[in-house]
Amino acid sequence: MFVFLSLSHLQNAFGTVVSGTKASAGLPQAGDEFDFYRSFPGFQEFCESQGDTLLHCMSRLMQHHGCRSLIKDQNKLTGLEERFDLVVDSNDVILERAGILLDEADGLNRSQRPVMPAGFQPPKILVSSWNREVGRSKTFRLLQAKNIARPQLKFREKIDNSNTPFVPKIFIKPNAIKPLPSLREERPEDLDVPPALADFIHQQRTQEQVDDMFAHPYQYELDHLSMPERLVLKTQEPQMYKPMAETNLFIITALEDLVDLNEKLCKLPEFAVDLEHHSYRSFLGLTCLMQISTRDEDFIIDTLELRSEMYVLNEAFTDPSIVKVFHGADSDIEWLQRDLGLYVVNLFDTHQASRALNLARHSLDHLLKHFCNVESDKRYQLADWRIRPLPDEMVQYARADTHFLLYIYDTMRAQLLEFGHGQPGLLQSVWNRSKEISLKKYVKPIFTEESYLELQKKQKKFFNTQQLTTFRLLFAWRDKLARQEDESTGYVLPTHMMSKIAEELPKEPQGIIACCNPVPPLVRQQVNELHLLVQEAREMPLLKNHFLLQDEEEKVDQKDSVAQMKARQILKSFENPFRMVGLHLLPFITCSEWASYFCLFFSIYPPLVCMSTRMPNTTHLQKSLRGQKREKSNSETGELTPKPRKKQMKVAEKPQDTFKPFDYSQSDLNVFAGENIRHAKSKESTQFDPNRQDKTKKKKMPKGQKNNFGAGNRSMSYMAGKSERGFHHNWPKR
Repeated sequence: MFVFLSLSHLQNAFGTVVSGTKASAGLPQAGDEFDFYRSFPGFQEFCESQGDTLLHCMSRLMQHHGCRSLIKDQNKLTGLEERFDLVVDSNDVILERAGILLDEADGLNRSQRPVMPAGFQPPKILVSSWNREVGRSKTFRLLQAKNIARPQLKFREKIDNSNTPFVPKIFIKPNAIKPLPSLREERPEDLDVPPALADFIHQQRTQEQVDDMFAHPYQYELDHLSMPERLVLKTQEPQMYKPMAETNLFIITALEDLVDLNEKLCKLPEFAVDLEHHSYRSFLGLTCLMQISTRDEDFIIDTLELRSEMYVLNEAFTDPSIVKVFHGADSDIEWLQRDLGLYVVNLFDTHQASRALNLARHSLDHLLKHFCNVESDKRYQLADWRIRPLPDEMVQYARADTHFLLYIYDTMRAQLLEFGHGQPGLLQSVWNRSKEISLKKYVKPIFTEESYLELQKKQKKFFNTQQLTTFRLLFAWRDKLARQEDESTGYVLPTHMMSKIAEELPKEPQGIIACCNPVPPLVRQQVNELHLLVQEAREMPLLKNHFLLQDEEEKVDQKDSVAQMKARQILKSFENPFRMVGLHLLPFITCSEWASYFCLFFSIYPPLVCMSTRMPNTTHLQKSLRGQKREKSNSETGELTPKPRKKQMKVAEKPQDTFKPFDYSQSDLNVFAGENIRHAKSKESTQFDPNRQDKTKKKKMPKGQKNNFGAGNRSMSYMAGKSERGFHHNWPKR
């Protein structure tokens, strides 16, 4: 019913709803105001009559849709609740029917499963209740095609998934100011080696330096490129686009047609480009389609069929006098280099122009709606673009991405000049940003032993050593298998499943299957190998992940100031001085090893060591540093020990205070004591006492002069005199 309403009826209905809403807003509000008007008999009679009329209309509408209608109930206590329930139920039924009718108008029949054409099957026609007589065809929603032959099998050049850097594929450089480096000679012994590794081996073998092996081939040309003067001409007006029905479309699948297209493009001042990409069933990804639009024609190029011949377009793509219009070219530039060996010189990115103009949104959908009043259909955005032949719906979707782009480019260029008051500054900034995008280089993902750490931190889970080892082994297994089978890592083993296996550590292969839902095909095939990896990880000693815990402990509240953060770090260093040299990472070492580490630390931080009141295992450290064996008691040996000196007597009487800190002046205490002063007061008398008076003679204060040392909150004065804590002869005897 709602589908076949005319536009005029919809407009009238919308106007009626708006006027009714405004009128209802003018009614007296519930409360004292409504009760006041309710006291007038005329107003009360009017409300009752209008209420009966509304109830009658609602009852007829509910009867029309087969719902139980509103019956006037004399019981005022239960009648209101029953009517409200009837309205809610009827509203649900009416909305459900409206949704079904809208779905049928869109070509979706809920009684059947969604149709997903795949492979070479012809498009199916879905007949519903509303188009059975008309015979309209269904609009497809392509999600995924499972029976597609992998296009990688037909490529002339095998995809290089090796763990080596990416080497540019270009071997002919049109429009070059600086020529390409000399091509390396063919080396039969390196035919089976990846190009990057072969060049490196050749350099090591012959000691010949190959310049710019991984550099951008058009780096020099782009660095010396200036914005064309034609862009800033005010006389150029936006050329109105032609409707797609009046524009010729050419689908290019042969090399001869590609050469003809390149000759056409070389004669044009500008053209628009876009790409369609697939990444789920390939390790690096595949560029499946290229769309090019001129002022009068549209072209769709099958880049899977012409993958090895696409370098022909470099003559037009690198011509500095031709403007290449892209939208959001960050990924497109890398895909062109990786798969097709194409580079872009003189790029104009409409996404960067949209940001410079401060539009509400920067997507292509918004630009089409804003400048061309065209509603784009994004139902095929995530479609599988490997499907051959392409259905007409997908062809029209891909064509629309570039058909209007040149008109958008003209309009945005004019607005950039207008916003700059005729000056090219704003336009120049957009052009500079676009040039930076064209300078991007494709970087192949390289596997290292630490590659898993970045991904593991994103999981926000604290793993022990066994779980972390499992995650590391599964990450390496997934990367290796994905490169071999040319599948994405998400297809081999999704990250959330890998994290689940590492967290659960299943003891049986069935446990690994239980952690995956649905089970990836390659996991089901190699579940025994995964089980061996988990068993290997379970044999590791069960320890906490110390480094992750340490990072978590050292996280500071963002509300703390910089001074508070530094103060907290200083207090931690006083509590455990070994933390400053990394000795807290060695919890399991022998006593002699502790002694050697302590000697090294004492030579670096002698005053700090002496001040520490929480030195671990000082008795063992004393014995190890002195290099003495445990002395036998005099009663057992009967030998007389030499009489120690006075300073050594104190040490011998109390061996637990071997590293007794010596006296400090008041200035030293103000600087270093901090939390240790309060900690020392609670210790025994043998510990460091901050209240101990300095034995040195103090000068008497003249009359009339106050001593400010006791007023800590009024003065920060330090004791007069020179501190001698830094002199070597005042250190405690060891």
